Order: sequence, then C-alpha cells, then structure tokens
Amino acid sequence: MTTIMLAPNGGRRSQADHPAIPVRIAETVACAVAGQAAGADAIHVHLRDAEGGHLLDAGAYRELTAEITRAAPGLAVQITTEAVGRYGASDQMTVVREARPAFASCALRELGEDAAAFAFYREMAEADCGIQHIVYTPEEARRLRGLVEGGQIPGAALSVIFVVGGYPDGAGIPPRRLAGFLAAMEGLSCQWMCCAFGPDESRVLAAAMALGGHARVGFENSLHMADGAVAPDNAARVAEVAAIRASLGLAPGDTALALGGR
Repeated sequence: MTTIMLAPNGGRRSQADHPAIPVRIAETVACAVAGQAAGADAIHVHLRDAEGGHLLDAGAYRELTAEITRAAPGLAVQITTEAVGRYGASDQMTVVREARPAFASCALRELGEDAAAFAFYREMAEADCGIQHIVYTPEEARRLRGLVEGGQIPGAALSVIFVVGGYPDGAGIPPRRLAGFLAAMEGLSCQWMCCAFGPDESRVLAAAMALGGHARVGFENSLHMADGAVAPDNAARVAEVAAIRASLGLAPGDTALALGGR
C-alpha cells in the first residue's frame, strides 16, 4: 500500500522556472484537483507572499487547506514549515500551533534538537497532528533514530521523508542513494517516504516504492519526466509516478498513516 504525495511548488522556484508552478492559493487548489485526478493521495503545500517569496502564515494555511478540502475531497493536506532562509525554529513551530493542520512536515536540522523542539513534537502528538520528519542525509536519519529510541521524539506513528539530492537540480542521482537512509533506520518501526531532485526523480521514486516506501513527486523537486523532457504540469508528474506504482502491483495506501497520523 503506497501513498503518492504531490509537492507542486516548494519555496524557491517561480513561474519564471515553469509557468505551471502554482504561487497563488487558487492556482494551488486547481493543481490539487488535477493532481488528485492523476493519482495523488496527498498534497504538500507551500505559500507565497505578494512578491512570490516563501511564506509561513497560519491564516493563509487554514484558507488554503479549507479550499483544497472543498475542491478535492479525500486529498490529505500537509503544510510545510520549511525555513528557506526566512524563518527560525520558533516561527516554524508557531505556524503549526496556530494553523492546526492535520499534517505538517518538519526538518530535524531546522527545528533543532533541544527542549523546545522535543516539547513541540510531544504537543503535536497529543494534538493528533501528524508530523513527517524531514532528513537530508543518512547521518540525520541516524540522529532521528537515536532521538526516537531515547524518547525525546515520539515513536508512535513515526513518519520520515528522505530527501535525495538537492537544488538547483540534482541530476545523476542513483537510486542506490536510498540504501544509506534505509540502513540508518533499519529495525525502527516507521513509515518512510522519498523525494528526489532532478531528471532522475522517477527512477528514485520507483526504487523507493519497490522497497516499501511512499513517494513525493512534483515541481518542488523536479520539472522533468523520466525521459528527460520538461513536464507540462504537476499532474503529468503525478500520472507518471502513479503508473509506476500500478506497474509494481501496488495500490494506494493509508495516507494518514504514511504522513504520521494516528
């Protein structure tokens, strides 16, 4: 059972990079509808300010989530807390507390490994907010494991996303890069997802799904189809990964569980 999550924009790329990158709420909602029709089970959302810059805003997150839920019933919505060089850990935790989402993604390296972060993770677990922990390297995965095993981070319904590659465009990423992440988490009960940068996104996500993971796909990480062509839109990226999921004999899974829900 495999979840596909659409990540349509991120906090860095703009419509100068691709005209189909959504930057306004209405555009993101339309993208969510098309993505769900193409096979997405969830969407990972970013907000932009009036100048197109990355934005963390609880009220706007509540508005966007409500609009997606209305337009695309059944599509899970995960908000980002990514800093993108503009926000600190306190801001990131505050936006989740105030937005009250069902799901949020949080980077271990950004929220930190201190008492405030650990209290936040416990608070979110008690509030039934599914947290997906972002790790960028196998070493970060090992640190996350140690914190879970040490009781600092709740281990129940643990969800992790492995980030393979990085900006500006991680071309030439071999699927075997997943091995280091999986070795770091071996034996720990968790749901794991993968996202990958650049033209090799589909190859890496195919390997992740074959190995029992979930897949995050979209223009936040790659603008390219598997054949190297630039995708016309986010829905095309979702459709390609959904076709790979079907070819592997996999079906959509428990999205809430995949994203850290209970």
